[in-house]
Amino acid sequence: MGERVLIALGGNAMTAPDGSASPDDQRGAVEGAMGHVTALIEAGHQVTLTHGNGPQVGNLILKNQLAADVVPPVPLDWCGAQTQATIGTLVLNALGGRAAVVVTRTLVDPADPAFRDPVKPIGRYFTEADARRFEGLGQTWRRFDRGWRRVVASPEPLEILDAPAVAALTAAGFTVVAAGGGGVPVARDAAGRLTGVEAVIDKDLAAAMLARAVRATVLVIATDVPRAVVGFGTAHARPIGSVTAAELRVLHAAGHFAGGSMGPKVEAALRFVEQGGDQAVITSLGDIGAAVAGQAGTVVRK
Repeated sequence: MGERVLIALGGNAMTAPDGSASPDDQRGAVEGAMGHVTALIEAGHQVTLTHGNGPQVGNLILKNQLAADVVPPVPLDWCGAQTQATIGTLVLNALGGRAAVVVTRTLVDPADPAFRDPVKPIGRYFTEADARRFEGLGQTWRRFDRGWRRVVASPEPLEILDAPAVAALTAAGFTVVAAGGGGVPVARDAAGRLTGVEAVIDKDLAAAMLARAVRATVLVIATDVPRAVVGFGTAHARPIGSVTAAELRVLHAAGHFAGGSMGPKVEAALRFVEQGGDQAVITSLGDIGAAVAGQAGTVVRK
């Protein structure tokens, strides 16, 4: 009997090596990634997949911005849902067999402090004049070194609302793709109704939550580096192999992992193990098979 594995695929599994995201680039990248996933399935593991969607949402946002005077821009939650379906279709075609995609919503708190101070940059850089025009549409923009960029809230995920559907399909023998891009962000209004919100949920934190909800035993966070590194970019850089959750929590609290890159991956791995998962692994896409066996990557155990 194999492991119950949830794999969180990073952006490198969805785009060409140079980051380009044309339809052909995305199709080729997904087909390559699914070769590694298929090997796990054929080895007897039960696999659930989630994925990033940054470049894809960025492209949709750019289309919104360029056509804003002609076609009303669609909200960010719609962009998330569209990319879940598009990427999911590519994954289904590449996997074949018994596979399914669940367009997945993630519940957030409308009072989350992140909504008061949006800091998550999305989309491309624009001039100040363009940024001011988009601000007139109710968006928040900030200046960076390379220009102006839209920023949105990145609230904490509270619940993967469609996890029961994912679990049912998984139990029926399907390889399920779910919670892409962290899930479509929704919140409850005063009457208890669900509505989409302008936010981006960290896909790794959502992956840890989904993994627990579907009773996965192993969480694999596939990225573009073989391991997490202490002192990254310094002369004292040290890759982390096998580590306990307590040891890694100390390193994380000391600020060793950047907030915009490795930090959320480390936090997701920690949450999964601390909340009952057997092990979490941060590794490169090509090593996910060895990662499930605990033989590659940064392996986090209790």
